[in-house]
Amino acid sequence: MRWRSAGLFLLVLACVAAAALAVARGSRVAPGDLRQQVIAAERAFAASMARRDFDAFTDHLSREAVFMRPGGALRGKEDVAQGWRPYFDKPDAPFSWSPEEVEVLASGTLAFSSGPVRDAAGKQVGRFNSVWRLEGPGTWRVVFDRGCDCGR
Repeated sequence: MRWRSAGLFLLVLACVAAAALAVARGSRVAPGDLRQQVIAAERAFAASMARRDFDAFTDHLSREAVFMRPGGALRGKEDVAQGWRPYFDKPDAPFSWSPEEVEVLASGTLAFSSGPVRDAAGKQVGRFNSVWRLEGPGTWRVVFDRGCDCGR
């Protein structure tokens, strides 16, 4: 009789595992939807600069964010925020950016975005490259960022 109890337990365990897997698969967001989430996050991130909304800008930063720049990387949300604070001090944004290219890993956990950086007059002066991480349902935050004056 013991083997029947053990067999029944394993059968129930297998059914629970299969049901959990089916729920997990059913709740996955389609790759195109994830891409749209990242595009929206990137646009909101850029809009925070245009609106001069420093708090909204910092909300898009992962606590582990690394922003590369000449002279050394800014590491961590607070360091990045402090390094970018001067860009928010004047009434007009010194530059803007928008995503042209966005790709999301099949796992749906990381994404890459890239696009033009424009000066205040609208002239393209460079490109940005960012890596985003899904940090909660529908919550994408920047973990790596690097701008350059290349690829105009």
